[in-house]
Amino acid sequence: MDTRSSFFLVVLSILLISLSGAKEARTERQTFRLPEIEAMDLPFSNAVLVGNTLHLSGDGGIDLSTMAVPDDPKEEARLLMENFKATLAMADMTLDDLVSVTVYCSDLSLYSDFNTVYRSYFSDTFPARAFIGSGPLLFGMRFEMQATAVK
Repeated sequence: MDTRSSFFLVVLSILLISLSGAKEARTERQTFRLPEIEAMDLPFSNAVLVGNTLHLSGDGGIDLSTMAVPDDPKEEARLLMENFKATLAMADMTLDDLVSVTVYCSDLSLYSDFNTVYRSYFSDTFPARAFIGSGPLLFGMRFEMQATAVK
């Protein structure tokens, strides 16, 4: 076997070993479910951790013990942020670990109300964010948020 063929086989072997390890790292995941979601046996996880990246499902400002949405939009936004804090805590993360957030809102006139509450949950820096007008949301919620966090 000549030097060129030997070199090709070594490079190919390294590449195959690397790809094999990368596939294992990508598929390793840990799921998190809030106790209320677990009790309702809903078909989703609140968050999925892959490597150091946490993918958070859409969540709203609903009281999970009563499944009621508050009448006050600011209280709904506060509950939404508290639900996110609880989900992040299960993965040993905080709101400061959020890197990207998407907020869906059924009534864009509530943009300022949401921002007033949202701003109070961060100190200096904010994650990247989209605020998107939507149609009706589940359970009559006005806000739903999904996010990505990195530790």
